[in-house]
Amino acid sequence: MADGMNEPGVRKRHPTPARAPFKMPERLQQMLDRGKAEIAAPFKGITADGTVPPGLFRLEKTGVSPQPVIDAADAFLAALSPAQRRAATFPVDSDAWRSWSNIHPFMLRHGVLLETLDGTQREGALALIRASLGADGYRTARDVMKLNETILEITQKPDEYGEWLYWVSVMGEPSASAPWGWQIDGHHLIINCFVLGDQLVVTPLFMGSEPVHARSGKYAGTRVFEEEERKGFLLMSALTPEQRAKATIGMNLPLDVITTAFHDNMRLPYQGIRYAELSREQRELVERLLGLYVGRIRPGHAEIRYAEAKRHLDDTYFAWMGHCDDASPFYYRLHSPVVLIEFDHQPGIALDNDEHSHRHIHTIVRTPNGNDYGNDLLRQHYAAFDHNNPRSPHRQGRT
Repeated sequence: MADGMNEPGVRKRHPTPARAPFKMPERLQQMLDRGKAEIAAPFKGITADGTVPPGLFRLEKTGVSPQPVIDAADAFLAALSPAQRRAATFPVDSDAWRSWSNIHPFMLRHGVLLETLDGTQREGALALIRASLGADGYRTARDVMKLNETILEITQKPDEYGEWLYWVSVMGEPSASAPWGWQIDGHHLIINCFVLGDQLVVTPLFMGSEPVHARSGKYAGTRVFEEEERKGFLLMSALTPEQRAKATIGMNLPLDVITTAFHDNMRLPYQGIRYAELSREQRELVERLLGLYVGRIRPGHAEIRYAEAKRHLDDTYFAWMGHCDDASPFYYRLHSPVVLIEFDHQPGIALDNDEHSHRHIHTIVRTPNGNDYGNDLLRQHYAAFDHNNPRSPHRQGRT
């Protein structure tokens, strides 16, 4: 366990991944090996054909202050012990950004574990999430965590599930000018938030749940992804038969969202039907669906992100897998040069159902073409400023 986890009064139930007391199943070992190879490869980003169009992302002033995010990060770090801060902090260009996984057993976990923090420290972590997301996004994130407690109640597997079984990391030093960011990583909830000046990039953003509705237990009544499910189905239902045929790219649903962990550099061609081919009413449904996902991030920055996505609407594709009826599970995605959104009904993992169903949902939002984790903005920042000379005006905070 990291140093901070052995302090008096801290529970020590969960070992570090390196000391996991079990032989990893072959399938998970293969996934882990593939993940490590992916992380070791130079980051390029998800592309449609292997090439990155130039000029998609720019270093610029947004006019929306991220100070609440900076303050929340400072307060969170200040509440940690020195040992906990060492466990929680990484360089801004660390591979820890890419070392996330939705898989509930230990897979490359890093940072400080919320379960081991005291109430003040844990509230500091939640305040950081709250400052970075909008009200709906924060509520969904917390509900995902609560439903992870529900699956613990059902399975009685405390080493795999639980409300606080999430790891928080801070990359770089919170700053109004220098690049930095933070990440939360765990089952069904992964948030990556990169900050540079007053620009924010909050992708990859993975949210899922099994079940999606708690019918009993501590958090009975908690429900997630109703709107994501409803608005996606509403869009597909609004298409003509000919348009549905064009949007449908398969009948068999994938076993996960396609751009899940360890797919940072994959090629994903544009598929389905283009926004430009839709009627005015159908286009409005696309925009509402896009706004739902973009609206997960904090006000002000959500509008900036939405405007960025709208500039590429004519090159946005809507794709669907599965049947389109009142009962069948389905998959859909919105894909453009600057945003990639996926929704998928999953088969059961913790629950006893082998078929895809509405009870298990995964969603992900990505920034393709190199700007997941704010990577393209960081690249441009390093190209524009001399980071090698400690006496440079930038390194001394004078630019």
